[in-house]
Amino acid sequence: MTIRVFIADDHTIVCDGLRALLETQPDLEVVGTASDGREAMQLIGRLEPDVAIMEIAMTELNGIEATRLISERHPATRVLILSMYSSAEHIHRALQAGAKGYLLKSSGGKDVFHAVRAVHSGIRYLSQKIADTVIDDYVGANRRASPLDTLSSRERQVLQLLAEGKSGVAIAQTLSVSPRTVETYRRRMMQKLNFNDISTLIKFAIQHGITTAS
Repeated sequence: MTIRVFIADDHTIVCDGLRALLETQPDLEVVGTASDGREAMQLIGRLEPDVAIMEIAMTELNGIEATRLISERHPATRVLILSMYSSAEHIHRALQAGAKGYLLKSSGGKDVFHAVRAVHSGIRYLSQKIADTVIDDYVGANRRASPLDTLSSRERQVLQLLAEGKSGVAIAQTLSVSPRTVETYRRRMMQKLNFNDISTLIKFAIQHGITTAS
């Protein structure tokens, strides 16, 4: 049985290298790639891959929010995060968004093969290097809530685009809403997070991994 894989990463060389690596395996087929989360969403809806390998740091729509939307709209596609980020914040948010596995980019090829096959078969897969962190920080019932948990998925999408320097009009066009709606989302975020200026909001977005823009 061939496992159909989709790759989303904002670095072309990573996509190309990962494709070449995966296609050394007779049971793995790469059916498509994307350079940002929004493009990934569109292509996954059309291609219906079995597994989507997703980087977190991508423009337009980061890998965590893309994972959340894929899990909601295309549940047959299982998401495997393959990222350079190993912080508790990133891991927790990815798993909460619906990711079935999480690997670090420092992992070897055999780990990637095993992770793809495990996730496809319905088994959650975590890199050995971060498994202990996940158990300590996320399985426990006393995990301290992240401020990001107070924001809706749509608010986090607006926050990323704001932090990337997009205007209200540009954000409205990207999300197919009105500029007034974008302003409403911005105002609500400021209220929820108790911020008084947009620069603080953008700094918050960068610090919490919503975007890598600076």
